[in-house]
Amino acid sequence: MKNELIFENPIQQGISRIRFAPNSNNLLISSWDSNLRLYDVGLSKLRLEAPTKALVLDCCFESETAVCTANSDGSIHRFDLHTGNDLSIGNHDDTATCIEYLEDTSQIISAGWDGKMLLWDTRSNKSLGSLNKSNLEVESISITGFNLMVAAGSSVHIYDLRQFSGSVQSRESNRNFRIKCVRPICGAEGFVVGSVDGRVALEYFNQSNLNSDGYTFRCHPRRNDKKYHHAAVNDIVFNPYIHGTFVTGDNDGYVSIWDALSKKRLHEQTYPNSVVSLSYNHDGLLLAVASGCTYQEANEREEPIQIFVHEIDNNLLRSISASKRKKQVLTE
Repeated sequence: MKNELIFENPIQQGISRIRFAPNSNNLLISSWDSNLRLYDVGLSKLRLEAPTKALVLDCCFESETAVCTANSDGSIHRFDLHTGNDLSIGNHDDTATCIEYLEDTSQIISAGWDGKMLLWDTRSNKSLGSLNKSNLEVESISITGFNLMVAAGSSVHIYDLRQFSGSVQSRESNRNFRIKCVRPICGAEGFVVGSVDGRVALEYFNQSNLNSDGYTFRCHPRRNDKKYHHAAVNDIVFNPYIHGTFVTGDNDGYVSIWDALSKKRLHEQTYPNSVVSLSYNHDGLLLAVASGCTYQEANEREEPIQIFVHEIDNNLLRSISASKRKKQVLTE
């Protein structure tokens, strides 16, 4: 199944992030047109369209009834989906680019171009502290367990949220290419990053384990002229129930499904425009793909903003992964 979400009032500017709810098929959509939307995929119905004063650059679920946003004016907001109440929690000194929710401690972590990571208590709506690692603009953050991964420049800094005083580890990407996204590997084993040059790197926290060696590969093979095609990897997402299966989306409109264990490509599909964000639902049976402009390149295609939802056949994926048929080896 490949269904496009239909909006009575189409999204006019680029999508910054899509995220499925923790336990339902509600899809949260943040965008550059200064709107936050909640779409019920099961009923094909828009449940919420909330205008904001600034561009919404990231969003996350706190619960099924509350969501948070990071905005271009530096503000961090919390929306109550039942009452429609919009609460400003605090501000960064520059554009707020990323936001995540830590369920175990009921805390929000935000980051921005001021180089700061700010910790917020959703119960009191107060700041619990900040960490300014460097003057680099934070591009992406992600959480797995109590590990916070922060991508800035070509490095990923790893923090223990139980301490939040300094990075536990720092990993530099190959060849110093700027990192576009950092995402957790399911099971809190490590993280994966996508870069502007089309590379994907898997890193594991326990580097002393010989069975946990990380590796780097390109999403696209060499062309006929023996040169690599470079397209920024804008988002990566792991299937929550198929161990080692993840999806990449890039600036050329390619979505690829990979088997991390066998280091093979399982499937590839193209979209009308750049793939800006990806999200699996809670049971891994639905994959949402946001296609639109990223404002990264001057020659981006003028295609409508679109969101597609695919129904994933898990039995098919398992059989493909097990049989190792129709796959392409990852290349360095």
